[in-house]
Amino acid sequence: MEFSDLGLSLDLVRRVAEVGYQKPTPIQEQAIPHILQGRDILGCAQTGTGKTASFTLPMIDILASGRAKARMPRSLILEPTRELAAQVATNFETMGRDHKLSMALLIGGESFTDQIKKLDRGVDVLIGTPGRLIDLFERGNILLSDIKIFVIDEADRMLDMGFIPDIERIVSLLPRIRQTLFFSATMPTEIRRLADAFLVNPREITVAPPASPAETVDHRYALVYEGDKRKVLRQLLRVSEVRNALIFCNRKKDVSHLAQSLERHGFNVGALHGDMPQVRRTATLEGFKDGRINLLVCSDVAARGLDIAGLSHVFNFDVPINPEDYVHRIGRTGRAGRSGQAVTLATGEDGKQIAAIAKLISRDIPRIDVSGFDSPSFEDDDEVRPARKGRSGGKHKSKDRRKDRDGAGNGRTPASEPAERLGASAFDAIPDRPFERLDTPPSTAAGSGRRGEDRPARRRQRDFSSDEPDQPVVGFGDHVPEFLKRPARPA
Repeated sequence: MEFSDLGLSLDLVRRVAEVGYQKPTPIQEQAIPHILQGRDILGCAQTGTGKTASFTLPMIDILASGRAKARMPRSLILEPTRELAAQVATNFETMGRDHKLSMALLIGGESFTDQIKKLDRGVDVLIGTPGRLIDLFERGNILLSDIKIFVIDEADRMLDMGFIPDIERIVSLLPRIRQTLFFSATMPTEIRRLADAFLVNPREITVAPPASPAETVDHRYALVYEGDKRKVLRQLLRVSEVRNALIFCNRKKDVSHLAQSLERHGFNVGALHGDMPQVRRTATLEGFKDGRINLLVCSDVAARGLDIAGLSHVFNFDVPINPEDYVHRIGRTGRAGRSGQAVTLATGEDGKQIAAIAKLISRDIPRIDVSGFDSPSFEDDDEVRPARKGRSGGKHKSKDRRKDRDGAGNGRTPASEPAERLGASAFDAIPDRPFERLDTPPSTAAGSGRRGEDRPARRRQRDFSSDEPDQPVVGFGDHVPEFLKRPARPA
């Protein structure tokens, strides 16, 4: 099937061909004709299947006729994160270049004044996050009574981020007669309940089993001690053909720490998490997309919907707490039929999560043998720490020690050494082994117990309540000055 067979206008079909789209994806084939007919849609499809174009393309044709009024947008698209909202806005600008449609992007971290000016001029397409939309509504800068098309994208992510009460409030402000498009990568019970409340006789479209990853992604995991994670990650990055990669952490503070660690070891890396200023988030993401940054350490803010062309690897520095989040993370690679690698660093405490992920995606996850990474020739220190000053020689001795380690004085293992030592890529096929629980790391050598255990017992303190004879005062010896022996004068 071709895009011309879906009922789109000739101008839009021509524009789609100019952008480089050749054939519609399954979700686009099934959704676009029904959206053009005015039907409500309940779409469930894995990430990377073209959900965004499945609703932006028909919306451009539907909104081509008509004009928006001041502060009264004609359509509304809700996204869970700023990055997703900005990506949808970019898609509209690209596809709707030949159509005179006005658009406003309402996200946090941007100026209220600029957004209000756009709303005052009238917008055909309003794209935003729930929080900023409600803020502007409460300020009286926007009315939602003229919405013709309402889109909820990544609904399950909205649920995870606690946006459902905000969405319910926004829906209560919309006109009852409207077209609603509801898209989600997974369909838990709560999302199904919302769909039943928001949609009227929807056309349900499921193009892949919920929470299933792309077949072109190769899944692996490595079993490591918690303290060895950074070292193992660095070696995996060196021995693998990593063109560009996302590295996911569960906590925001770990994102910054890991990015700084990788940068100190010579990697071209950026960081992305929800607490960063929006200007910095946008600049970092753009740098990663255009190739100026090839490693991006991020939180789950980058796990949904971001389209990174040709992403070769996804590394889970932390095993995701929710198995569904694993699917969304690795959905950034293996898109549009390309191959991709997904590698997870797991500790002995993560056995249940790995088993749950394997069950969810209905496939075994082979284990990577990283035993060679314990070689003494690799870095023994996680960071290059400042040397102590003193009799040990200070910073000069520390520099000599680092120089002895790699022969170059830079504290880094040459990129070629791990590949030569391993003799093959770390992603070569290995027989599956059952997941085992790691014991605690070996204790230190015998005799190195708690500090002070091998010292003599402390001297017994004197009991002043006993009848023991007085002992000479420490510090005076056997001589006591005469003035101390004089009786005190009566008061």
